Amino acid sequence: MSVQEHEVASLIRAQSLTASPQIRAGAVICSHAGEHALTWTALGLLGGLLDPGQRRPWLRATATVVGAHGLSIVLKRVVRRHRPADPRIQVLVATPSHWSFPSAHAASTTAAAVAYSGLLRARWPLCSVPVMMASRVILGVHYPSDVLSGAALGAALGRWVAPVRGVSGS
Repeated sequence: MSVQEHEVASLIRAQSLTASPQIRAGAVICSHAGEHALTWTALGLLGGLLDPGQRRPWLRATATVVGAHGLSIVLKRVVRRHRPADPRIQVLVATPSHWSFPSAHAASTTAAAVAYSGLLRARWPLCSVPVMMASRVILGVHYPSDVLSGAALGAALGRWVAPVRGVSGS
């Protein structure tokens, strides 16, 4: 079995395990919340507004989120991997392009979770990562490797550009 066949099988299995209307409705909500990194960008800007002593780090973290989203879009256009198209896969939301690798949702969500958890000095934002990643597979718009790669990209940028240790006004 090829890697592609394993990914299709994993995606079909994930969809069969999450076929309830409530789970799918939650996945759609997650999808809309992560569109174009707008929710994560708004949260970062709100953090800068509500935490004036850490405004610069919040803005840097927010720029990291936007950068992770933008970089993933550029990579999609370079890699040009088509979204899942197997007839057994249900596609449950519209997408802005035909390209899937890496997942921009996973990249921006993970960048936000990593960068914002450093500023908040709390790990709970990291809980958003597996939820967002699962939603993209449940909705049939990404292969598992798309979301894993997007998350890795977001984590790297979240740690490198807006490091957890570097939250003091620098």
